[in-house]
Amino acid sequence: MKSTITNRGQTVIPAEIRRIFHLDPSKKLEWIVDDTGIKVVPVMADPIDAFRGRGERRFCEPASPGSQI
Repeated sequence: MKSTITNRGQTVIPAEIRRIFHLDPSKKLEWIVDDTGIKVVPVMADPIDAFRGRGERRFCEPASPGSQI
């Protein structure tokens, strides 16, 4: 997909991309420049929420006596 940069340095995120990634006017984007080019990544409002539920439960609760981990 393509978009154009305005004289003010602004561009429009295509509607299909906004829909797929649930981007609305309150969302923030991070621009990352590396050896391969430019990447635009949505930023979570609360970075902790980005990792919530990713770990295994056994690491979140203390083991009961006699249980094996």
